[in-house]
Amino acid sequence: MTVPRVRWVVTGVVLLAAFVALGLLVDRQPLQLDTEVANALRGQDTRPAGLVAGVVTNVLGPVLPWVLGVALVALGLRDRSNRSVCVRLAVVLVLCRLTSVAFKPVFLRRRPREYPDLSYPSGHVVAVASTGLVVVLACGWLAPRFVQWAAGIAAAATVVAAACRIVLGVHWVTDTVGAVLAVLGVGLVSATALRLVPFREPDGRSLDE
Repeated sequence: MTVPRVRWVVTGVVLLAAFVALGLLVDRQPLQLDTEVANALRGQDTRPAGLVAGVVTNVLGPVLPWVLGVALVALGLRDRSNRSVCVRLAVVLVLCRLTSVAFKPVFLRRRPREYPDLSYPSGHVVAVASTGLVVVLACGWLAPRFVQWAAGIAAAATVVAAACRIVLGVHWVTDTVGAVLAVLGVGLVSATALRLVPFREPDGRSLDE
């Protein structure tokens, strides 16, 4: 493992540790920020802002990893030269998406209002962040000139998804922050292990070499 890859792994581990620490911190008692934001937005789920958020969250949610997964399968079947990359990207996508499924039973955090399922981390934000991260990785290998655009769009979509879940009153602010930390942590560690980072230059060299 090269030094740059070690840095990516260490960064991922630090983010995962931050995710776990935040989860333990808010497991029994929401932070003041959580409480103040939840109180300020209470009842918005039945008002116009909540109705808009409900529509947006149906798009920016669990459906996105499925759409990307199908696209990766289709690309891998059509283009044999990129099949290995597509398989590795799909593995990262699955691992990142599973963070909400795996960790919600660990923390057992309740939602800001009565709502089925547990709260930490936000599954919708995990889904959007996972999709965005894998799209950035895909661009790094298949279309490097679009990496910055992909990163910007992924970040914006994640913020919008988080805001919608908070407006709807189904997640605390820290649920959305934890979701991003979990995805980035798992994503960086798994992508590094699968040699998806550092990215490859057109001549085949790593961008960090």
